[in-house]
Amino acid sequence: MRKVRDYDAELTALRDKAKAIKARKVEQLGALVVATGADALDLEVIAGMLRQGVMEAKLESVRESWRADGAMFLERRGRKGNGPAAGDGTGAG
Repeated sequence: MRKVRDYDAELTALRDKAKAIKARKVEQLGALVVATGADALDLEVIAGMLRQGVMEAKLESVRESWRADGAMFLERRGRKGNGPAAGDGTGAG
């Protein structure tokens, strides 16, 4: 006899998982803003930096340079991009 699948329950579980993943991503991005000290900047400045960065990131050489700098920053902070941000909470890295 074949087991009956509960598609509604599976779909709900997938939605919950996607929501949790999105919430974790938002939390990690916020922690990154604080860890880099960018939280001391105005929202307009941060938005402008990100928009210009996205445009510049189309160049592979720029992305590689940023990747190396980011890896160095994260290693210096004693983490490899996982878990909560380390530090004293002041935003100074």
